[in-house]
Formats: sequence, structure tokens, C-alpha cells
Amino acid sequence: MADPNTALADKSSLDVEKIRNEFPILSKKFNGKPLIYLDNGATTHKPKCVIDRVQKFDAEEYGTVRRGSYKLSERATQLYEESRQKVADFFGTPDRKEIVFTSGTTQAINLVAYSYGRKFVKAGDEIIISNIEHHANTVPWQVLCEEKGAKLRVIPVNDDGELVLEEYGKLLNDKTRLVAVNHVSNALGTINPVKEIVKMGHAAGAKVLIDGAQSSPHMQIDVKDLDCDFYTFSGHKMYAPSGIGGLYGKMELWESMIPYVTGGDMILQVTLEKTTYAKPPARFEAGTPPITQVIGLGAAIDFITGIGMDNIFEYEKSLLDYGTRLLQGIEGLKIIGNAKEKASIISFVLDAAHPHDVGTLLDQDGIAVRGGHHCAQPTMIRFGVPATTRASMSFYNKYEELDVLAESIQKVIKMFS
Repeated sequence: MADPNTALADKSSLDVEKIRNEFPILSKKFNGKPLIYLDNGATTHKPKCVIDRVQKFDAEEYGTVRRGSYKLSERATQLYEESRQKVADFFGTPDRKEIVFTSGTTQAINLVAYSYGRKFVKAGDEIIISNIEHHANTVPWQVLCEEKGAKLRVIPVNDDGELVLEEYGKLLNDKTRLVAVNHVSNALGTINPVKEIVKMGHAAGAKVLIDGAQSSPHMQIDVKDLDCDFYTFSGHKMYAPSGIGGLYGKMELWESMIPYVTGGDMILQVTLEKTTYAKPPARFEAGTPPITQVIGLGAAIDFITGIGMDNIFEYEKSLLDYGTRLLQGIEGLKIIGNAKEKASIISFVLDAAHPHDVGTLLDQDGIAVRGGHHCAQPTMIRFGVPATTRASMSFYNKYEELDVLAESIQKVIKMFS
């Protein structure tokens, strides 16, 4: 059990029980057991303030945005743009017009691949990714390279799950047009040194995209300090509704890029002969946007910034440290990914059982984890495993839940021994 003199001596200002009370689903039982939700790397649950804000907007304030001259539409537009400002503040840009809303990180990366890549990447150019990327930050660049005759190059990773920066430096050259890496590996939890990666990429004349899907819910982000050219995020990993996310981009890049999707509201003028595009961000938000989801995203940002991103990071780090010690002590269990800098993800394999079976059996104890390749098959290949079981933690998890996880894993091992 948790040692009250160490693990439970939380140095942060988080009142975890109070936070948990804000999440209705955490009081539910599954298979007759209290829910222990450890799949936050896949998606997070929503606090009551987000649920209530979405319901209020749909019931009392909903209207189309940017198009109506009546009060309901004007109010909806105001709320929509206020949410954009909250996102801009959250990511550290003073210009909210540098934020474009998308359905999430996958669409955001595809937007850059299309709108930037198809205009600026030429035959013979090179794009650099890493060996620990999500498929969403691999496949779009493969498609672009195949289409343009460009070359995809890969930063290797060491046995601890850390990028080998010396090898990255060797990959950079005057043909490098774009570098695209994650801030945090969804499969391993590795926190990559993205500020250094950006600096090295810029020195070679490349633009740099950072996939922030796994970092933005867990740590303070300042895109201006990082000096990245693009930074992506997904709302459903930030306690917001699904179907909303977005992309920070430097304004000079947005102004140079072609539209990703065309249609209504991304234009200045349309004639049968020619269309003139609107200025960013409208140029990249064709059609009726996910208005309700954007309002929910704003409420989620209010919630987590109210807790404090530094508080969240420190508490989740203590969960990671405690959970790692627990699981390392289990015979027949191997943690995959032991980087010195990690977010709150523990990915592991058992000698006794396949990760899919582990996930199914843990579910019988009310424990929700992810078993599989985590949309990171090249990572699995690198570490010589078909899949892992992943426990990914949030600030609403408790040390005692990790005790239950360890006990349940030991039951699984005994079952197969």
C-alpha cells in the first residue's frame, strides 16, 4: 500500500478528492468495482463545469457564428472567439488569430501536410520525424513524400526511449524542409527536448511542427518560448468534448499557406471565375464549425488553468514515480520506456500474458487501461514487442488506485503461471 510518509506526502496544492468530485463518471462502478480510469492518454473525462457549460450553450445560447446580424448569432460568435482567446493564452501566443480550430491533432497535422507541405515541399526535399511518433504524425508525411518525391528520415531512439539528438543533427541538412516530432510520446511517455529540437531545425533552415496531443493536458506550454512553427492539440485529451482541437501556427506561415478545406466562410469573395480567400484563421475554418465543442473547450481550459498547470505536472509526476516503483517490483513485468524525462505514462509487458488479455482481465477489477500498439507500431517494432499495456494517469487519479493496479496485475500473473 501507499506509504503516507512518501508517496502520499503530496507537495502540490491539489485537493484530489475535491477534483474527483467534479467528474461524475469517477463515482461509477464497472463490473461491480469502482472505476479506476487509467486510459487518459487515449481520452480524458469531463468535469461538471464543462458538461454544464455545453448544456447551457446548447439550451440557451446556440447560434451560428460569424454570419448572423441578430443577437443570438452575435453572442455565439463572441463566445466562440472568447474560447479562441483562451486557447491562445493557454499556449502562450498574444495573437488569437494564430489559433485555428480543427477536429483534433490528427486533422491539424494533416492540415499542415496539405496546406504547407503541398505548397513548399518539392522533389528531393526531406522531412524528419522520429521513431516514436503516433501514426497521425507519420502517415501524413509518408503520403506527402510519396506525392512530392521527397524523402522521409527518422530520428532514432535509444533503449530508454529517448531521441538520439546527435543522430538528429546528422540528419539535418539544406534539403530538410520540415521536422515533425511529438512533445510527449503517447506510447512511452518520453518528454522530448522540443526546444532544442526546434533550435536545431531552424539552424538548418527547416520549419518545425510539434505534436502536442500528449503534452498540452499535462504541462505548461509556451509556443513563443519554444519558437516552434506549428503546435497541435486535441480537446478530448484536455477534459473537453471530442471533435475539437486545433493548431497554433506563426502568422507569417498561415498567410503563406493554401486552404485545406474550401467552401463557406473561408472566402472574401466568390465569382464564377475566381475566389479570394479570407485572412487566417477563417481561411482554414471552412463550413459551420463545431461551435458547441469550442465553447466546451474554453470551459475545460478555464478548469485546468484554475487548478494550475505546474500543480498538475508535479502531482502527475509523483503518481508516475510511485507507480513506476510499484510496477518495477513485480516479477515478470517489464516497463517499456524509461526516459529520464517522462510524462505520466507507464507502458509495460508481462511475460505471462498478451497486453490485450491483460486489459480484459484488469477490466474485471474496474481498471481501465489500454492494451495494443497505441497507434505507434514503429515504436513497438523498435522495442521488439507486438504491443504493450499502458497505464496513463491524470490529476484525478490517486496513489491507492495504483496499488489496486499492481495487485490486479499480480493476480493476472498468477492466473497464467
